[in-house]
Amino acid sequence: MTPKRALSPLALPAALALFAIQACAPADTVQGQQQRHEAACIGGTLAGGLVGGVVGSAFGGGAGRSLMTAVGAGAGMIGGNALTC
Repeated sequence: MTPKRALSPLALPAALALFAIQACAPADTVQGQQQRHEAACIGGTLAGGLVGGVVGSAFGGGAGRSLMTAVGAGAGMIGGNALTC
């Protein structure tokens, strides 16, 4: 059995940076609300892709694992976008 791959060490800091950027916009203006919404959409899409890719990589073997990782990431991005936008 082959060992599972760990997440990139940059995945968590990147996700936290997106949420930190979201918090920078003033929420009391329409422009600030739009910026926060856009950052949430981007963050949700990327987080969904990350989770979907990890789940997808648990299935298949060899080239099939790569395919399932890509399918999982794509499906996760669509789901994350639908939930946050």
